[in-house]
Amino acid sequence: MLTLASKLKRDDGLKGSRTSATASDSTRRVSVRDKLLVKEVAALEANLPYEGYYQGGEFQFETEVPDAYNMVPPRVKCLTRIWRPNITETGEICLSLLREHSIDGTGWAPTRTLKDVVWGLNSLFTDLLNFDDPLNIEAAGHHLRDKEDFRSKVDDYISVDATVMKGQVDWGG
Repeated sequence: MLTLASKLKRDDGLKGSRTSATASDSTRRVSVRDKLLVKEVAALEANLPYEGYYQGGEFQFETEVPDAYNMVPPRVKCLTRIWRPNITETGEICLSLLREHSIDGTGWAPTRTLKDVVWGLNSLFTDLLNFDDPLNIEAAGHHLRDKEDFRSKVDDYISVDATVMKGQVDWGG
């Protein structure tokens, strides 16, 4: 499989000889990741369109991009307390594309980008409520038992925790 990293290594090899293998591999790996991130972040829109239960809330995420990106997925955590089946109150996120190995075949692949992550997060806030395998079992059960009370609790969380921030996105650092 041809990856961007191998292409850049080949291109760099044509420009001159390699110096210290360990230092150059480490520098090159970070350089490839940084090149990918600059291009991807430039393509992202700052605000997600909100609709449904979470309309009006503004949610902050922390994204950690490992050195081995794009071969492994970024790690994403929701920093805003939220009441929903696919995100715990402590911020862990259940989204198959954030898994390195996913049973359903929709996990991370080197062809995926941060834009895919943003679209996946957007789907969590607009149309994807997972009741088959929820991460927050209590929230999923609450929704199945009493949709109106569930909506009321979501609204309470939004009014307390998700209205202070104004479209902030933290890409790690």
